[in-house]
This record gives sequence, structure tokens and C-alpha cells, in this order.
Amino acid sequence: MTMTERAEEQPARNRQPRWRKQDIAADFGASLVVFLVAVPLCVGIAVASGVPAELGIVTGIVGGIVVGLLPGSSLQVSGPAAGLTVLVADAVSRHGLPALGVIVLGAGLLQIVLGLLRLGEWFRAISPSVVQGMLAGIGLVLLLSQIYPMTGATQPETTADKVLGLANLVTDALTQPAAMLVGLLTIATILGWQRMPAKVRLVPGALIAVVLASAVTALVGLPVATVEVGGLTSVLGGLGGHDWGLLTDPAVLGSVLTFALVASAESLFSAAAVDRMHDGPPTRYNAELVAQGVGNTVSGVLGALPMTAVIVRSAANVQAGARTRASRVMHGVWLLVFAVLLPGLLALVPLAALAALLMHAGWKLLEIPRLIALARTNRPEAAVVLITAGTIAAVDLLVGVLVGLGVAITKTAWDVSHLSVSTTSTAEGVHVMLRGTATFLRLPRLLQLLRSVPSAPRTELDLTGLRHLDQACLQAVEQWASERRRETGRVHVMLPIQAS
Repeated sequence: MTMTERAEEQPARNRQPRWRKQDIAADFGASLVVFLVAVPLCVGIAVASGVPAELGIVTGIVGGIVVGLLPGSSLQVSGPAAGLTVLVADAVSRHGLPALGVIVLGAGLLQIVLGLLRLGEWFRAISPSVVQGMLAGIGLVLLLSQIYPMTGATQPETTADKVLGLANLVTDALTQPAAMLVGLLTIATILGWQRMPAKVRLVPGALIAVVLASAVTALVGLPVATVEVGGLTSVLGGLGGHDWGLLTDPAVLGSVLTFALVASAESLFSAAAVDRMHDGPPTRYNAELVAQGVGNTVSGVLGALPMTAVIVRSAANVQAGARTRASRVMHGVWLLVFAVLLPGLLALVPLAALAALLMHAGWKLLEIPRLIALARTNRPEAAVVLITAGTIAAVDLLVGVLVGLGVAITKTAWDVSHLSVSTTSTAEGVHVMLRGTATFLRLPRLLQLLRSVPSAPRTELDLTGLRHLDQACLQAVEQWASERRRETGRVHVMLPIQAS
């Protein structure tokens, strides 16, 4: 068969041009929507993280252009994420802004290694309750940290001081109400925009809220702090030889590991959610993990913020009708054009408006209705969520996630260690049947069951229904059988195959 004949047998869809006109038009429109969503979020996340606002734009550009061109997910959009705000702010306060590039670069390289080792799928195995708790914990931290700048108050350093300071926050805010009014206006606009017709909501509510708050602040002349702006070249810095020495610091290495794991988990969880929103090609998780790693590596070299795939921007991309990855690449181009030609507009944005924007994002991360529904149907899973979120808010993100994983594993071990007993009287004595799993976690229960077996001339203890009998429980059974033989006489124990 000639090459021409083989080509004629190819399905028609395979001979279509890669870029169709209708796809380009749809992707162009979607890219503008995602760009408008990304601008206030990139700036707000950077400011909340304690770094120059331009660095948030830089990360958005890299997430759009660099990650957008790589394989993995076709419609998912990457950029700075609210979920990493807490980590970045903590890393900058501990190690300084120059260390941020090293941490992000190291996290990106680690993500590339994890993707090449094909470990992307394993992130999907993390307990959903731990993930929900992680997001809720981040939401709590965002609420506690952003309520102070939203009201124009000085933010305490520790979580305990932030909680204790809430009592005087309203009184302090009323003495200088301008910032609080700007913040309330921003939140009211976001909530009100959600009730507008669907066609109107194609313009993001977050953008409308920030533009309106900025316009009111400028026109009325409200005495509130605004974003400090510099050029891109003033905030971008390469990594010097002395910066690499930071990787010998165990605390910095811990931050690298935390950034990599949290960013990877958030990106791949977002991918699973975005895949359910469209009928296009599903995400290739390992390739997506490598793409995220490349993006973070480039961001680290530029000294910018870490990135993840962001569900807000990704959902806006899908809902705006995007069809290919061209939409996310073009959104990165628009961010670059904005940063080069119109950076001065950022100086009009009040910090209180950005804080309110992130407070709204933090509230959504709490997912209160979902938590209430979970508590009604599965209280142990709800407890995992609360413990994870509470530990994150009280200590830090890494400790909270580790504690949540530990609680989830313990709960699972407890669930699979279910143990039941049935007792039947016979002509010769009593027959006791145990079913389930007998591990050291159920040892107190096993001893209680054995002590409740009534005395009889002959006792049959049937353990063949057990799925597993560990050494601790086996020893307890043997000791009980010896004592019962001394008391009543005959005891016959039938062990499961793996214990015999």
C-alpha cells in the first residue's frame, strides 16, 4: 500500500488543520476573560504574600506562556494561587525575598523529577477529607490575615494575636473607616455581580469590584493605602552564586519540599475538577506535573512567585468557551502586554480592595455548606477536615497536612479493623465465631469479647472468619485459651490460614 493510499484511510478528523478558525475565535475570546480574571488575583496574591505586586504578574505570564505551551492539561490555567499565599509569606518573612527564587526553583525541579518518575497519579490517592481540610485551613489563614489590611489595621504576627485582636478590630476600624468602606464595597460588588445575567457575568466580578473600588477611592480622595508599583526590571532578579548556598539550610529545604508537594497536589486536584467541566482530552497527570515543574523552575530563576493550576481561572477558561491550549497562552501574552504598557494602573488599586478580594476567596475555600453536609453523613470524615484545618491555622500548612494525613490513616486503619462476634450454644458447650480483622487496634475489643464468652464444658473458638489476625491478637487468644482450659477444661481454637 502506498503512502497516498494509507493517508486516504486516515479518519477525516486526523486530516483537519490543527488550528481551526472557529477554535481560534473561541480561544481568543476566552483568553481575554481569563486575563481579566487573572489581573486582580495576581496582584492581590502578591501583595498578600508580602512581595512586589509585579511578581504576581510575572508568575501569571510564565504560567500562561510557558506552562500553556507544554502538554498535560489542555484547558487548565496556571498562575499564582491563593493557596500558596500563606507559604510564600512565611518563607519571605523567615528567609527574605532573595531566598524565594531559590525555593521556587528547587520546588520546580522536584516537581519535574516527580513527574518523570510517574508519581503524578499518586497525588490523587490523598484522602479527599485531608484535601478539603487543607483548603479550609488555607481559607481560615486568609481570612485572619486579610481582615486587618481590609480594615486598615496593623496585622499581628502570630495566629493567636490575630484571633485575640479581632475583639478590638471593629472599634479600631471605625476610627479610620475609609479602608473598611472600600473593603465592604469590594465584597458587596462581588456578591452582587453573581446575581447579574449570565452574559454580563462573562466580565469577572472580581475585576469589576477592584475597578469600582479604585475609581471611588480616586474620585473621592479616600485616605487609603494603594499598591506600590515599579517596573518589571526593578523586581526581576537572577540567582547569584551565593543564593545556591541557601539550599544547605534545612529550613529552606523544608520549604522546597512543602512548596513542591502542596503546589503539585493543588494543581492535580484542580486538573481532576477541570476535566469534569469539559469533554475534551483528559489531563495526563505526569506530563502536567512536569509542566508545572518547568513553570516553577522558570519562575524561580526570575525570582517570582510559585505557581499552581488555579481552579478559578481554569473554570473561567472553560465557561468562556475555550477549545485548545491557545487560550491560556494568549492570556499570558495579554498579561505581558499589560505589565509592559500599563503598569501604572496598579498604583490606583487600594490594598483594602485586594484584601477583600482574598477574604472572599478564603471564605469560598472554607466550603461551609459542604462541611455541614459531610458532618451529617460522616462525622469521622468531618473530624479529619476540622483537625486538618485547625492545625494549619494554629501551626502551619505542612504540619497541618501531615497531621491530617495521620488522622486519616488512623481512621482508615480503625475502619478496616472491624471485629464482630457471634455466640451459639450447642449440645456440648458453646461455639464462638469471630469475623473481620483482628489487629492491635482492636485488641481491647477482642479481650472484651473473649471475657464475655460464657463458661461451658467445651468451648469452640472459631477464628477462620477473620481476614487478618496479627501477632498481638494471636498471643491474646492463646493466653485466653490457656486460662479457660485451666478453668473449664476443653477449649478448641480454629485459627485462620495465615495464622496457623
